[in-house]
Amino acid sequence: MRAFRLKAAATLFTLATAAASATFVAAHLKNIAAPLQPTVVDALPSVTQVSASGRLSLSPRVQTGSMQAITSTHAS
Repeated sequence: MRAFRLKAAATLFTLATAAASATFVAAHLKNIAAPLQPTVVDALPSVTQVSASGRLSLSPRVQTGSMQAITSTHAS
């Protein structure tokens, strides 16, 4: 009798987990209109600058390219 209750509890837990997962997935559908990356507003100054003291100064920079924009991936 104890083994039967354990199996029944495991089965109920599995079914509840599957139902919760299905509910979560249904609530988070893929939005095809959502961009994968935001657009670039302006380019920033140079990435690296070496000062007279020899220290390296780093700043963020976005480099533009001539490639076609990514609209979807195999994982999205």
